[in-house]
Amino acid sequence: MQQSPTDNMVNLTYLIYGLHLFSAINGVLTSAFVVTAFLSGWPSILAVILNYVQRDATRGTYLESHFRWQIRTFWFALLWLLIGAALVVTIVGIPVAWIMVTLVGLWVLYRMLRGLARLMDKAAMPVD
Repeated sequence: MQQSPTDNMVNLTYLIYGLHLFSAINGVLTSAFVVTAFLSGWPSILAVILNYVQRDATRGTYLESHFRWQIRTFWFALLWLLIGAALVVTIVGIPVAWIMVTLVGLWVLYRMLRGLARLMDKAAMPVD
């Protein structure tokens, strides 16, 4: 049986989604890619640190799945960005890397917005 999270932890989870989205939206509004703004922006870095520091406080609640969702989004986005960077060293890979980074940016936005919507419904994230 799942425990109910405290209001403070729910508010913190909203804050973390907000920090991640702030960084990602910066990538939409500036010349940066969404994924690079998401991974290198101080709000997102602060958010993932908060995820790790407060993760134990979410154990046994539906927020645990949100923290896992946020952490996995950050690290998988970094992985795909590194793969894209490796492709850039070849002239043939530059267009592929550009497309990949754009798609990863859209994926990041999707995951943050989907997570926020599920949080608003007080629902756990699916196991991915």
